[in-house]
Amino acid sequence: MIAFTSKNHLLLWIILGFSLIIGTTAHAATGYQPGHTALEVWNAEGQANAPQWVQIWLMIMLASFALGLLFVWKRVEARWVVGGFIASILVSGFVIPAMGLVSLSGLIALMHLIFWSPGLYLLLKNRPFMKERSFYAVWSGLITAVILFSFIFDIRDAAIYLDHILGMGIFSA
Repeated sequence: MIAFTSKNHLLLWIILGFSLIIGTTAHAATGYQPGHTALEVWNAEGQANAPQWVQIWLMIMLASFALGLLFVWKRVEARWVVGGFIASILVSGFVIPAMGLVSLSGLIALMHLIFWSPGLYLLLKNRPFMKERSFYAVWSGLITAVILFSFIFDIRDAAIYLDHILGMGIFSA
């Protein structure tokens, strides 16, 4: 029996994620409008036209993840959180367009679920926000809340996206 190490788990998670991306290449870019809902193109125009609360939330998320840079040299949870954020940005900004895929909001949500989950798992498993009183503890509690709140929308949007791309018809009329 093979025992998986954390690096093997990460590799397996990334392979699964890319398999989902590659498996959803069947639909062309035609007919999608810029916006923030699951089946709209998430680009500069979509971000600019998003409701004000979404734009504010994006700034809160960016600031929360950026604060993690203060802790990446000493804290494993911060490395996974910041690494997952950077990986999702790189895949969303470079890999998805290079593959000819449309950056629908639901696909971006799927990237969040794939790349942010390992960091969230470590935060929930180790609970640094409950073990000490420090700026790191405050940040770890904040970023845990930010990721969990984001996942409320990301899970829904990723499910709608996958339903649409795979043609399952579960969420469509």
